[in-house]
Amino acid sequence: MDINGLTVAVIGAGYAGASTAKALSLLGAHVTVYEQARQAGEVGAGIGLRPSSMAAFREWGVADAITAVSTASNGIRILTPHDQLLNAEEWPEKEQFGTTTHLIHRRDFIDALLGVLPDGMIKFGHRLETIVDNGATATITFANGEAVTADLVVGADGISSRVRGALFSDDGPVFAHEHAYRAVFDMALVPGVFDEDDDFRIYFDAPTNRHLYLLPLRHRGQVSFDITVPSDDSTWSPEIDRATIVASLSGFDPRFEAITHSIDLATVNCRSAYDIDPVERWHTDSVVLVGDAAHAMLHHQGQGANSAVLDAQGLADALAAAPTLPDALAAFQATRKPITDNYQRVSRGGWNEETIEDGFPGQRGAESEVVPGVDPSSEPAVPANRGV
Repeated sequence: MDINGLTVAVIGAGYAGASTAKALSLLGAHVTVYEQARQAGEVGAGIGLRPSSMAAFREWGVADAITAVSTASNGIRILTPHDQLLNAEEWPEKEQFGTTTHLIHRRDFIDALLGVLPDGMIKFGHRLETIVDNGATATITFANGEAVTADLVVGADGISSRVRGALFSDDGPVFAHEHAYRAVFDMALVPGVFDEDDDFRIYFDAPTNRHLYLLPLRHRGQVSFDITVPSDDSTWSPEIDRATIVASLSGFDPRFEAITHSIDLATVNCRSAYDIDPVERWHTDSVVLVGDAAHAMLHHQGQGANSAVLDAQGLADALAAAPTLPDALAAFQATRKPITDNYQRVSRGGWNEETIEDGFPGQRGAESEVVPGVDPSSEPAVPANRGV
């Protein structure tokens, strides 16, 4: 379909919203992004942008902006808490897309994406209040009193999506019984770890289900860490104290233990880990969900941001190929949902002594659509709400 002049309202200016805005605007759509925050901002630490995401950035003409603030990485290493190698693999898709994974700070990623959008495309201070599906259009109203009717509304408003809750599912996020502590620190504080390569490292303590993810940001001279530990405290942003941080890596390599004793707690961000159960339908004829709003997943496979980018590319491709908007949205879901259902499943599964033999379960080409050993037509894509 010809989407020149199609009016698109994107709710949310995160990974999914900014990527979708870029991809659709390049097709000629009239895109406006509405963000509830007063200004851009992203907390947390580092992420990996896979080769397929980097290929999308090349297609959109923004790859240079991303590579300028990222570090090229060869692969991942899975190790014991005492730095003994268990498994090492190169990033999937490298040959297919002619590039490798790039490691980047979340804030740098958002800044780079927003920086390539036209001036005035993003309207900050717009918190969504209501959405009404009119059939061929949808009307959104904001807390500041503004109301907008658009041909297409894209719900890119994250794991607690108001768009999803209003039109598709009122099921809330699911607690994973884990806390994730994230920060960045100077690379010199972990001597010897990244002397030879910029591989992403996973230190896994199977008996206690503790994970340390170390992601080098060499362009910054820094390392991003994520310490993920079991917890029954479901508070969205738990309090941070020194004793808990120290205990999280007790018994690990002394270099890592030392970080927990010395790091400035004000620089550490803590979040309880949540995902969502699969959403049966992502779209009407004029509203569609993308990114975490559609398929929020746990962080263990590092596919949240990448899935958001590929949603944007998939939605743009579907709009360009389908004869009508409803057909495009149906094709988008049919293409993307089997893949993200799989990522939700493997991310929820986490790591154990058996899975460490495959650093990228269900993430190699066509395998990304089906979990090995699972018939997706015979059982739900992700188990129902878990308990422990």
